[in-house]
Amino acid sequence: MIPQESLALARRALEQRGGFVNDARLKGLDVYVVGGAVRDALLGQAPGDYDWVVVGAAPEDLAARGFTPVGGDFPVFLHPVTHEEFALARTERKSGRGYKGFTFHTGVDVTLTDDLQRRDLTVNAIAWSPLQGFVDPLNGMHDLQQRVLRHVGQAFVEDPVRLLRLARFAARFPEFTVAPETHALACQLVSGGEVDALVPERVWRELAKGLMTQAPARMLQVLQGTGALERVMPGFVFDDTAQAAELASAVGSDIPLPGRFALACRLSPDPAAIARHVRAPSECVDQARLLPHVLHLLASGAVAGPSVRNVPAVLECLEALDVFRKPERFMALVQAAGCAVQGVDAIFFERLVAAVRAIDAGALARSAAGEPQRIRELLRAARLEVLGGFA
Repeated sequence: MIPQESLALARRALEQRGGFVNDARLKGLDVYVVGGAVRDALLGQAPGDYDWVVVGAAPEDLAARGFTPVGGDFPVFLHPVTHEEFALARTERKSGRGYKGFTFHTGVDVTLTDDLQRRDLTVNAIAWSPLQGFVDPLNGMHDLQQRVLRHVGQAFVEDPVRLLRLARFAARFPEFTVAPETHALACQLVSGGEVDALVPERVWRELAKGLMTQAPARMLQVLQGTGALERVMPGFVFDDTAQAAELASAVGSDIPLPGRFALACRLSPDPAAIARHVRAPSECVDQARLLPHVLHLLASGAVAGPSVRNVPAVLECLEALDVFRKPERFMALVQAAGCAVQGVDAIFFERLVAAVRAIDAGALARSAAGEPQRIRELLRAARLEVLGGFA
């Protein structure tokens, strides 16, 4: 069991939200914090967003206290002051394919345990309130102590999003193992075709979160190990040995999301197509598309250490990457490339780009006014000359 000292620290962390105890609108309601905030507090981490559940209440009870109803499938209410979401305890039943194929039931007869039993992992199915303390009917605290990610019940195979979340939590908590029986159910989500019902936007949402964890490669490893990786991102190629180290380097270098995504799919035949498939933001699409150009430049020997060895090839690459208009993006690509190739001198590239962009293109244009082709030739010659100075 979790030591009493750790439980006391978790209680204090959760109680810091003083409004939970003193909010007059919550008086008389059976209200709990559930999920991630409780899990993180028990792990000694700062609780994140609170997931509120109200047990034994009807919609009109919350409406009478000034809460605003939102949502469609099940009753969720916004607090009139904090605007946080309070959900009525509910159960769910599979009624169709995919992660939206559920029918929800709420009522004053739905218990807290009923609500917790519909959740994905036991470590996410722990509740807490000032009056009741920690409520853990599914032994989530034991699994926290043992560092195990375990499904709550057989309903795990009904929702493919749970596979994505399992992979993301494996990346966020790399010291946790995935229970063998949970891995088996995750494989069923793939073999049974449920995973094919995932929409790209949801895949991206979970992938983006997973890539920004301390062990992003682990998310890809879990998805690959269940057979889901190719199904949710067709054409994605992942080399566990090489890319795990590269993504770990990206974490250590604090590379932002676009660079991490570009590294994750750099071995794929068409990284940009993968980015578009999952509806990734434009900067992620661009870096996934352009990182191979930078890696090719480095692999070709056109640049070696703080020196240009092939001036025309370097200029061609700079032009292809639109470095003259978007130098910041180029430097982000260089930083990401440094996670895959040793010896990349980012300061050298900064100096090189600054020198090439310092060319007075306006003066060249004026010297050959009315001759567009001549202007292009002069500009190219000037750029080649500047790059030659770095040879």
